[in-house]
Amino acid sequence: MPSERKIRTTTETTPTVTFQDEEIEQKLRPSRFEQYIGQSKVKENMRVFIEAAKGRGEPLDHVLLYGQPGLGKTTLSHIIASEMEGALRITAGPAIERAGDMAAILNDLSPGDFLFIDEIHRLNRTVEEMLYPAMEDFSMDIIIGKGPAAKSIRLDLPPFTLIGATTRVGLLTAPLRDRFGVIHHLEPYSVEDLRTIILRSAGVLAVDIDEKGAEEIARRARGTPRIANRLLKRVRDFAQVEFDGHITESVAKSALDRLEIDTMGLDTVDMKILQAIIYKFDGGPVGLDTLASSIDEEAGTLEDVAEPYLLQLGFIQRTPRGRVVTRLGYAHLGADAPEEPLINHQIGLEE
Repeated sequence: MPSERKIRTTTETTPTVTFQDEEIEQKLRPSRFEQYIGQSKVKENMRVFIEAAKGRGEPLDHVLLYGQPGLGKTTLSHIIASEMEGALRITAGPAIERAGDMAAILNDLSPGDFLFIDEIHRLNRTVEEMLYPAMEDFSMDIIIGKGPAAKSIRLDLPPFTLIGATTRVGLLTAPLRDRFGVIHHLEPYSVEDLRTIILRSAGVLAVDIDEKGAEEIARRARGTPRIANRLLKRVRDFAQVEFDGHITESVAKSALDRLEIDTMGLDTVDMKILQAIIYKFDGGPVGLDTLASSIDEEAGTLEDVAEPYLLQLGFIQRTPRGRVVTRLGYAHLGADAPEEPLINHQIGLEE
């Protein structure tokens, strides 16, 4: 049976997440749109869709949220379910291995429930195809028996809303993507929004912090609320043990420098990538697998975690022949860019 829970009635823990950790995360997570900072267009549009659905007495159309990790897709799903006064059930694409697993989840839904599937692009094809009639007609087909005696039975499902979340929307099949009535792209957060989030989180955690300290953390949070909250908790530790407990700009700078997170939010892996391309491969181009081997990291980690932010900053580009460092990347490391115009290497599509 896949990992799945109904958030209003149960709480799951794992060996790496304590009950206290989960309790803290629940406190930091906004529960209403009024508390949700950033993503203004998404919020305003969702308000309209929710109000319209409630006015008609209908379930909300199925929702697809996509964007880089940590931007609040799960948090937004909690808020949507809360605003619609429905229960939220949570699972993940990789956890649903068989069609029977999906059938069990769908059969356990109640009218007005929300089913949140994280990493929905990782559903296998058989499981995905079971979702098609469930999303369109609120029904599912079950095969009973084997061989010539097998027969298909259609079971009715209660009206529900599927919320899918993905970091790689391009990997979704067209039939699944087209069945979502609401599709939103979550954008990276501004420093101002992250500062507001940090100050709110500091209030929840009873952390003593000033505006400048919050802004310093926000600048190094890679445009991501999840990272901002994680950095706040780590800076709090340094402030408590090595300072007077109050987080100022200088305290935040000292702590984040100790954590090897630079002024642009680059960590040790990001720096290794830039340094490897520049000093080992003469600025590129270099293939992903070769680059990953050269810095002893998984190719998937580079592609899904580090690379999107470096691309967003304009420090690297992907070309048909591999990754190259741009002049901005050279400048950030204080390295001299080659005389030959870098654009010659950078024209083209992703490898």
